Amino acid sequence: MRLERRALLKFLGASPVLTALAPWTHALAEGHLPASAAEALDVFELEAVAQRLVPPAHWGYLQSGVDGDVTLHANHAAYARYELRPRRLVDVSHVDLSIEVFGVKAASPIGCWPIGSLRALNPEGDIAVARATKKKNALHIMSTQASFPVEEVNAARGAPVWYQLYTTNQFQVTKMLVKRAEAAGCPVVAVTVDTPAGRNTETARRLRREDTRTCGNCHAVDEHGNPRAALSTKPMFGGIDTRGLGLTQASLTWDFVKRLKDVTKMKVVLKGIESGEDAALAVQNGADGIIVSNHGGRSIESGRATLESLPEVVKGVAGRIPVLVDGGVRRGTDAFKALALGASAVGIGRPYAWGLAAFGQDGVERVLDILNLELRLAMVGCGARTVSEITAATIIDTGRAPA
Repeated sequence: MRLERRALLKFLGASPVLTALAPWTHALAEGHLPASAAEALDVFELEAVAQRLVPPAHWGYLQSGVDGDVTLHANHAAYARYELRPRRLVDVSHVDLSIEVFGVKAASPIGCWPIGSLRALNPEGDIAVARATKKKNALHIMSTQASFPVEEVNAARGAPVWYQLYTTNQFQVTKMLVKRAEAAGCPVVAVTVDTPAGRNTETARRLRREDTRTCGNCHAVDEHGNPRAALSTKPMFGGIDTRGLGLTQASLTWDFVKRLKDVTKMKVVLKGIESGEDAALAVQNGADGIIVSNHGGRSIESGRATLESLPEVVKGVAGRIPVLVDGGVRRGTDAFKALALGASAVGIGRPYAWGLAAFGQDGVERVLDILNLELRLAMVGCGARTVSEITAATIIDTGRAPA
């Protein structure tokens, strides 16, 4: 089986179509692509394998930012502004990565954040991710647009995941989704607030043009044959009349936070806050936490990385509620820097999706293992024995603008 997979990867890697679509910056010789999850040395090797296995349109969905993908690339580039500040002769024989957020304990501050339609990457989709986060005791937020219902994801996880919520344009439907997640035991609802009125996913559309498959064979399509959202096919919308239903609402205001808190006992976390002003308003309006996020560079082409937004959000919160962050994390050292700037936990998206696409559950586990090893080594080198010891004193702000 191992030799067969290596042969398949070499064959796919020779495809001129795939080579032309998205040349990857971390070029690898074909003979050195990992043939199993265990062989992957970093998340970029898993990206390389995934790129060769995922159809162009699905790859475009995963990899696209908005407009020219400037914000998407800025998310990762921003980490280069900070350097680690090594310390020596500290007893680091025992290093503890564990954290606790909202009463939920995890083995590491690095968790898997929501991505919809994961079955487009692997038949087991969210179930494989849940089994991986169970094995690694990692934080896990599932998507409103997950390929499996919350009950099945929680069963695979062996404990309730957190639930990501799109606000929808019908509060009654929103309430039904929230109540279902709460009934399934989810302790936290992460409300996406960064996509109020659609987005321009240019790269996704460009790659879709290169896909020769018929989209209508597995997607609802519009009059031009392009995929369109079909909420009725998503498990979390089963039994809900989705006619006229939209995932987001442009008229949403801070009043929504109060309305939501009135109908649920779950912790309400706002996902998509990027300014100090909004951070302060989130606290004033009763939010229990914040995730600094720009939807993986998929909301607006701000050009500003989430890591750049993190310090002012932390300042705006002033220690009153936890601040989490996502966007551009590709190394454990990236997570270290985000924690040093005040994040309580750090989410990843595309890296675990690459692992899922490449090797299923094993791939997701390998991504978490790689990043946690890199984080542990960074902690050892900087004399931080616990996550709480990762402070601003452990990094240096060079002041360099992202490349």
